[in-house]
Amino acid sequence: MVDTSEKFKLIVTIIDKGSCDKVVEASKKAGAEGGTIIYGRGTGIREKAKLFSMLIEPEKEIVLTLVTAERADHVLEEIVKNTDLNEPGHGIAFVMDVEATAGIAHRIQQDRENNGD
Repeated sequence: MVDTSEKFKLIVTIIDKGSCDKVVEASKKAGAEGGTIIYGRGTGIREKAKLFSMLIEPEKEIVLTLVTAERADHVLEEIVKNTDLNEPGHGIAFVMDVEATAGIAHRIQQDRENNGD
């Protein structure tokens, strides 16, 4: 079942490896149910470092947090506050609109119970 009745947003947070726990904790504190963590590597201007003349590409963690549209701003604020994202080199976060969702049957069930269906 694809649900389009409730509007969601996806918060994407990209931080240095080892920092994802701060993002997930801040998200949950602000009302998110959790997140998905995936791994990557940085290729930006600030990402190039050398050790013994060898180029190092820092590992990154990407946290995907699906939240209701009404909670997105608050969750993002908590993430920024708890990870210093406004400081150079601490990562980035951005929010994307979600057109439709599937696989969140627990949300649909909660809505039905809350509406007396």
